[in-house]
Amino acid sequence: MKRLVPGVLLACLLALPGSALARGGQGWSVLAADTLGRGNTAFSGQIGWPGLTLGVLHGTSERFDIGGKFSFNWGREGWVRHTAPGIKLQAWMRWELAKTSKVSFALTFQPGPLFYFDDGDTDVGLALPVAFVVGIPVTSALMVNVGIDMPFHVYFGESIGPVIPILVGGGLEYFIDSRLAATFNLRMGPALIPDWDESEFAMEALFGIAYRF
Repeated sequence: MKRLVPGVLLACLLALPGSALARGGQGWSVLAADTLGRGNTAFSGQIGWPGLTLGVLHGTSERFDIGGKFSFNWGREGWVRHTAPGIKLQAWMRWELAKTSKVSFALTFQPGPLFYFDDGDTDVGLALPVAFVVGIPVTSALMVNVGIDMPFHVYFGESIGPVIPILVGGGLEYFIDSRLAATFNLRMGPALIPDWDESEFAMEALFGIAYRF
């Protein structure tokens, strides 16, 4: 059933009339594909599973944003069966590939170190997540996204080794005004662990806010 959620969301979006998809949004986002615009900066905060994330993103051009993120997690990289406290420090880059009045497409890359503290040990690793996201402005107040994330990460030493998650899902940004948005993002799927010859079910479900200034 969980695997059907992204497909149902996408089917609902495709069923919307064309006039509803052409109303433009606010012209920016933090979760979807619309970049912030040259010289604009946005703060974002999200909480849920697997933790708390704070980020700052800055528009260096009309099609490229760069910034950073700090995460404190209580679920190890979204694994639903494993709780362990950890922190991540990541760069945050987003490149808008294409945009029309009805849809936009972007790639994101968020590399950085990660640390998890479990049973007195510290697992040290490196996150190299990439994602493809589609942004769809449903109305001037609502931006929807659907996407596929591959938050690849690797643990150093004789630990877990490389992990290859493949997560799909969607999200919403509701613009309270032209600068402030309430956000929700959902991604889920398998996290492949080659050294263990098995996989874990991973999920990200985060509520938050975003403010552009």
